[in-house]
Amino acid sequence: MISAIERKAQLVARLGDLKARLDRIGKELSEPQSKDWEDMATEQEGEEVLIGMGEAGEHEIRQIEAALGRIEAGEYGFCARCGTAIAEARLDLLPWTPLCRDCAAEAG
Repeated sequence: MISAIERKAQLVARLGDLKARLDRIGKELSEPQSKDWEDMATEQEGEEVLIGMGEAGEHEIRQIEAALGRIEAGEYGFCARCGTAIAEARLDLLPWTPLCRDCAAEAG
């Protein structure tokens, strides 16, 4: 069983990785575009992928920050909806999850 301190370290490390990735994405998106039409089309497609990755990263950052708040409040590892303990295996896969498996399935 992983302690709350170990989970916190895991979440803080992931948060650092995500913020570094978002920084790289931001820098890449700010680079000047090519003047060639074909290159511009390819760059536009790449930018759309980067924007999607950035949005997913921002969403995960919000989830991790909320999980860190639950750790500080002593509420981590318990379902925010029904209050039951979240299975250790679920926390291993999704350490930021606020919901147990059953409530997550209901939330859809």
